[in-house]
Amino acid sequence: MPGERSPMTLFSLTTRAMQAQMVRMNAATSNLANAGSVSTTAEGAYRPIRAVFSVELDRASGIAGVTAGSLVRAETAATKRYDPSHPLADAEGNVFEAPVDETAEMVEIMESARQYQNLVQALQTAKQLMLETLRSQ
Repeated sequence: MPGERSPMTLFSLTTRAMQAQMVRMNAATSNLANAGSVSTTAEGAYRPIRAVFSVELDRASGIAGVTAGSLVRAETAATKRYDPSHPLADAEGNVFEAPVDETAEMVEIMESARQYQNLVQALQTAKQLMLETLRSQ
């Protein structure tokens, strides 16, 4: 049928999970890149983003995998800082800084990188096992 995916395999499952980790890592990297950015208004300040994972069930194989379903913005309030000399300062001399926790973002990057590495290792192990199975026959 058009639009139907082929049954999920270990390789497609791992590839999707790797793509989800890349989305997660890119979101954290974007947050880090915007740390310290300021705006004239609290509403205009950058808000951190997070990848939201969703579970995808393959009914043909019974395998459930993860995908990066969407990106959501944090509801964290911008940090108001008095800096009357800043070119973006409002009438009261305030600027609004992006509420990015740089340490938390670094942890998020390290965790997603580690998960990605684990998935690469799983693929390498599966490949090696398949090759050994073929050689023994």
